[in-house]
Amino acid sequence: VQEEKIFAGKVLKLHVCTMEGAEWLEEVPEDTTVEKLKERCLKHCVPGSLEDPKTVTHHKLIHATSEKVLTDTKTVLEENIQDRDVLLLIKKRAPPPLPKMADVSAEEKRKQEQKAPDKDAILKATANLPSRNVDRAVAHHNMRDFQTELRKILVSLIEVAQKLLALNPDAVELFKKANAMLDEDEEDRVDEIALRQLTEMGFPESRAVKALRLNHMSVTQAMEWLIEHADDPTVDAPLPGQAPSEATAEAGASSAEATAGPSSEAGGEEAKDELTEIFKKIRRKREFRPDPRAVIALMEMGFDEKEVVDALRVNNNQQNAACEWLLGDRKPSPEDLDKGIDTNSPLFQAILENPVVQLGLTNPKTLLAFEDMLENPLNSTQWMNDPETGPVMLQISRIFQTLNRT
Repeated sequence: VQEEKIFAGKVLKLHVCTMEGAEWLEEVPEDTTVEKLKERCLKHCVPGSLEDPKTVTHHKLIHATSEKVLTDTKTVLEENIQDRDVLLLIKKRAPPPLPKMADVSAEEKRKQEQKAPDKDAILKATANLPSRNVDRAVAHHNMRDFQTELRKILVSLIEVAQKLLALNPDAVELFKKANAMLDEDEEDRVDEIALRQLTEMGFPESRAVKALRLNHMSVTQAMEWLIEHADDPTVDAPLPGQAPSEATAEAGASSAEATAGPSSEAGGEEAKDELTEIFKKIRRKREFRPDPRAVIALMEMGFDEKEVVDALRVNNNQQNAACEWLLGDRKPSPEDLDKGIDTNSPLFQAILENPVVQLGLTNPKTLLAFEDMLENPLNSTQWMNDPETGPVMLQISRIFQTLNRT
């Protein structure tokens, strides 16, 4: 007996199938490699095919039960193939043909055409264009001039509206209602739901109000501020620029209450005086409210509170612009903001001749809008979207833009 037959491995009988439907039985020792098994299968089903060395590599054996592709270098035993298992002999799919050079060039060209130009390409394409340097300082200055001019228009329109409304016999009653609306606005200035959430957490109401105003009514940010300043000795101090306004508003309220009542039943002169007092009270309520955060930040730079408030008023509560104003020539001055436009100027005459503006000036709500925008320019969007005051503001803006271009 030969030695190799004594120590030979177990012989397995395997069923082999092809995609064309051929089927036969292969008997191989379990130490046979998959590659050798594949050669035997190819000799059986495709005689003469092994003359091409690529034939073996272009086929694969698959274990039917596990659907596993068998590795050529492993033995039947290593692939855990059992007696009577079924194997599939399948020709591998041909790899996709490589693209032709012409196709590659066309695809690359298409990608390059769709690619955004880089900085060098932009500079090369614009090298012969005449240079036009836009001075940011000039653009900022022009924007500031526009805001200043618009303020002058509002100041003058307020004077016209007051005179027109004083001729209305129902003006006093109309403005009493408007004044009541302002009182409601003052009460609703702090978000009640946000305030309740903070007080329910245990924070004092006065501190919660201050925190909400400092953090634009955000409960989360206000809570963080309260925790951060819990041990701050100045945590209960009033916000800069806020206490005087409240005191003035209270004084205005008491003076209006003192004049209300008998004057409403008096003659035209008393009614006019009462209307004047209401106008004053409305203006006091619409006094400019500086952004508390901006006030604190600018005061920490060493500026006085009054000049900080002036800077924020001139620059519509914009902290960076206010800082530039404080460090610069401080033009325009706060006094310039109270000056009206030349009533004989073509711009003002064109505004007054507009029928929409004329009708709007007889509406008390328009006067309230002008007063509010005069001291709180950030509220302009609110009035532009209002169905009563929006058309008036739109006409003023169009006239200003038209005459400013000519």
